[in-house]
Amino acid sequence: MAYEGLGRLDRRVFIARMTALGVASAVAERVWAEAAARGPVTPAVLAEAAKLARVDLSEDERALMVAGVEEVGTRIEQLRSVPLANALAPALRFSPLLPGMTVPSKHRGLKFSRVEAVTRPTDLEQLAFAPIPLLAELLRTRQVRSIELTEMYLDRLRRFDPLLGCVVTLCERRALEQARRADDAIAAGRYRGPLHGIPWGAKDLLSVKGYPTTWGAAPFARQVIDEDATVVRRLDEAGAVLVAKLTLGELATGDLWFGGQTCNPWDPREGSSGSSAGPAAAVAAGLVGFAIGSETRGSILSPCTRCGATGLRPTFGLVSRHGAMALAWSMDKLGPICRAVEDCALVLAAVAGPDGRDETVLDVPFAWDATRDVRALRVGYLRSAFDRDPDAVDPERWVHDRSTLEAVRELGVELVPVELPDLPVDALSLILHAEAAAAFDELSRGSGDDRLMRQDANGWPTRLRVGRTVSAVDYLQANRVRRLAMQEMARLLHGLDAYLSPTLGGNNLLLTNLTGHPAVVLPNGFRRNGTPTSVTFIGNLFHDAEAMLLAKAYQDATGFHLRRPPRFA
Repeated sequence: MAYEGLGRLDRRVFIARMTALGVASAVAERVWAEAAARGPVTPAVLAEAAKLARVDLSEDERALMVAGVEEVGTRIEQLRSVPLANALAPALRFSPLLPGMTVPSKHRGLKFSRVEAVTRPTDLEQLAFAPIPLLAELLRTRQVRSIELTEMYLDRLRRFDPLLGCVVTLCERRALEQARRADDAIAAGRYRGPLHGIPWGAKDLLSVKGYPTTWGAAPFARQVIDEDATVVRRLDEAGAVLVAKLTLGELATGDLWFGGQTCNPWDPREGSSGSSAGPAAAVAAGLVGFAIGSETRGSILSPCTRCGATGLRPTFGLVSRHGAMALAWSMDKLGPICRAVEDCALVLAAVAGPDGRDETVLDVPFAWDATRDVRALRVGYLRSAFDRDPDAVDPERWVHDRSTLEAVRELGVELVPVELPDLPVDALSLILHAEAAAAFDELSRGSGDDRLMRQDANGWPTRLRVGRTVSAVDYLQANRVRRLAMQEMARLLHGLDAYLSPTLGGNNLLLTNLTGHPAVVLPNGFRRNGTPTSVTFIGNLFHDAEAMLLAKAYQDATGFHLRRPPRFA
């Protein structure tokens, strides 16, 4: 319906027209009141709006637009009258696959490394930093009970959380019940596999029935979502024991949450980075056997770098996000944070695959084979990123990155230089901003964002308001450039199984989050002050196993992941 603008309409006429269009009279009344409070749309208002949109409009063009813009505003108000849960995804679905791409289809089974005979230590707390295969063998052989491990990790969480600030909620009652059931099942010969009885922690954007799911933000501190997220349910089915819901920076950014800041176990004077702040800190400090984090633009890779943990950001569409907070539907990914690469493989094998709830997830087998010869892999490296002037970056990190290349070559792997596509990758961040603004539209339009911690230019209240200024046209144009980036990345990885990149700096982190490629991050050295640095291995879409195999070979050869933060060892 075209009309001449609210400034020229009688309220009764407006209400009648809206009612004729099927809009409830109460909603129409509210639309009128809100629009009237803002004042009418005029050519002068459109002139200012045109500046934001970066378009040129003549006076005649602006005059012709008034009625149409008023109509759009009315439609927007109608849409806002419909309650939309954060979990409700748009009717547009992102796939990282380009036309003609194929994915693995054969289920070849899983081949994990052989575990040598292990013996229970005198002091059970010596197992706090043990990798999953070792813990699993002790549980399988009944040398250690799950209830013992669970109580040990719960005790460490209580003792060390005051220093780290990594726990939102201890799930003690649930954990002890699960541990007892795990022990009973193992005793009865019903061993479920390598995660059976292993205590773990969930980033607190994953819903767990009966417990708060706070999203790290004060407006949601009392929120209870009455269902288990798919990854929680699948880990339950694998026999794992959830001991705690761990911190995330508010609304999945940074390491500041409504309870304070989560700290780095290697130097508690600094933050753990984020937004998977609690999972990375808890794993690195030996407070859980493993954790589940999430990434949209570095929320697994960044805290793992700061805390010296090993993390996997799986291919977009490999792990269901059902029951997880949505920040950007076309970019969000869930993945394991562990002590070693093969731990990540064990967890991914348990949680990957479609669930009928997250429509982006494909039925692609995870073909992990720890016995495969790494020398058969075809590997690239980002030459310009590794060749940067050391004075332009962290000099110690530069030395570690160069040493990483040499260590990989010593494995018998030939490294091929590659370069990222020449596209305005930073500009594509408006995709994230627009989707986040939609995900938290109601929070932003109301007063709820006043309760968020950061109220500066980079805090969510400001970011969400800025995200609202991204037009639908520009959002779609950005996604067209994103498609070009996907095509260029397909060319870059053609003939390669993986490539290496410094974890932070440059466009690799944002680019590969937009294209959906998997990434493995792990420590590659320590600075003189004792804090870790990291390197990242990027894989082909749905070929996570190849990047992980290369990362495991490097990790086994170097052993940086075996170091422990002194205060927690």
